[in-house]
Amino acid sequence: ITGYGLVDGATVYAFSQDISVKCGAVNKAAALKLSKLYSMAVKNGCPVVGIYDSKGGDMTEGADMLNSYAYITKATAKLSGVVPQISYVAGLCAGTAAMIACMADFVIVNEKSEFFMTAPFVSADDSLEGAGTAANAAKAGVAAVTVKDDNAAAEEIKKLLHILPSNNLELSGNDYYAENDAAITSDLKADAMVKAVADKNSVIELYKEFGTAAYTALGSISWKTVGFVATDKADEKLSANDCAKIARFVSFCDAFSIPVITVLDSEGIGGTQAAELAGSVRDAAKLAQVYSSATTVKIALITDKAYGSAYCAVAPSSDMVIAYENSVISAADPKAAVIFLRGDELDGTNESALIAEYKDNEASVFTLAASGSVDRVIDPEDTRTAILSALDTFEGKRVHTPQRKHINFVY
Repeated sequence: ITGYGLVDGATVYAFSQDISVKCGAVNKAAALKLSKLYSMAVKNGCPVVGIYDSKGGDMTEGADMLNSYAYITKATAKLSGVVPQISYVAGLCAGTAAMIACMADFVIVNEKSEFFMTAPFVSADDSLEGAGTAANAAKAGVAAVTVKDDNAAAEEIKKLLHILPSNNLELSGNDYYAENDAAITSDLKADAMVKAVADKNSVIELYKEFGTAAYTALGSISWKTVGFVATDKADEKLSANDCAKIARFVSFCDAFSIPVITVLDSEGIGGTQAAELAGSVRDAAKLAQVYSSATTVKIALITDKAYGSAYCAVAPSSDMVIAYENSVISAADPKAAVIFLRGDELDGTNESALIAEYKDNEASVFTLAASGSVDRVIDPEDTRTAILSALDTFEGKRVHTPQRKHINFVY
């Protein structure tokens, strides 16, 4: 079923698989309908919402069924970064359909849905608990939001469509939310800090179950849509999942020229042997690469700790770095730095004093400001004003990049 309608007065194209008709089988007719829908969405610069509930392709069509999936895959890829795409997995979504659904910017899953490439019950390791479930999709970073039912999904989709631009040439904002009068203090963490900075009730958290040390959300400041990243959600150090989560979110914001506000409070990127064996350096490189290549407005707010690779991946590539005066910015954990720099002075009794001295001098925010690495040092109560000022300053930002098709992204 394909069609279009209005959400808050803006045109939105949508399609829905109808599992009550031939089990929602994908066939040539479906591919032709979707191709036209996608074509109209591109021409008119309007978002696309896809509702997935199907047992797969129409096997009676043979090669035509395979070509149908190919057409839909190409059309979905063609829209990427041009207009927002939202997938809602309402029931069964498997195989190639799951791959296509995941190509959208955001995937919303019904908590009772089934979402997998290969059916868990036919795979070789079918004893693994949770495979193919909505809960697993959320933990694996596939699903941005999990909902209880179709009505809740509709509300989440509307919230996203309201705050997102209709296309990559349009600036986005909202007129639903009130100014925020919440007090901002240095002890606020992640979601509390973001909700205190953003317009009241405008924050939509995404990928909540994926990554334990990073927080990503869409929201608005002074009615202008922004993307929020906070690196102090729970764990002190960023994991590979956290890096991948942030990188994908920032890449989306960049595609639609949505400013990114990064609240940086992190002891760096985790360096356990298990993480190294899992290829964590790849995801750390991905994080640094996305921040460096993104041309949208990027504001970094350092609220406490900014150590090593976490600082290097985010702050140097930001248009403005704002920091609280008690922040500690260091190339390494202060203890490790003291051992490396002043190990010959350690006598078993003076370690704490040397670390404190290092924080007050070499790692002081004022030292970094003197070297040009920090642009503004502020009190917490001035946070919202400082961020608004920075956003206004860079509203007309223009960046000329070398001629190329795209950078060679680290995956």
